[in-house]
Amino acid sequence: MKDQRVPFIRRALDGVLESLEATLRVKRWTGAEDIPEPLKKAALRLVERLGTADRLAATAFRGTPQDVGRVEAMVSAIRRLDAAYVAFRQTLDRKPDDLEGAAVALTEEIDHVKSGIEHWAAA
Repeated sequence: MKDQRVPFIRRALDGVLESLEATLRVKRWTGAEDIPEPLKKAALRLVERLGTADRLAATAFRGTPQDVGRVEAMVSAIRRLDAAYVAFRQTLDRKPDDLEGAAVALTEEIDHVKSGIEHWAAA
């Protein structure tokens, strides 16, 4: 039987990525029209999704070597994204006018994580 925690962790990571990207889009929104509801909802779920992903990352995982490798890659990605979001928030707290600088740094980490997707893509 395949361990169901692997796809569960993958969904948690995907949710964090979706919410981080939505958060950046909302923060950068300059259009005259209202922010679309699905985008707002995804951004509002960021803290919840990070919490879930962090709890999953903190639990010990044992499985096949292949599954352990996938989980380790996903846990590493979750931790990097969490740290990047904290840095983003700290930058905005210190320099509220530096949204673009903070956003670029967070976007780079998101892109870096996405570039490593082959490490857990089969999950």
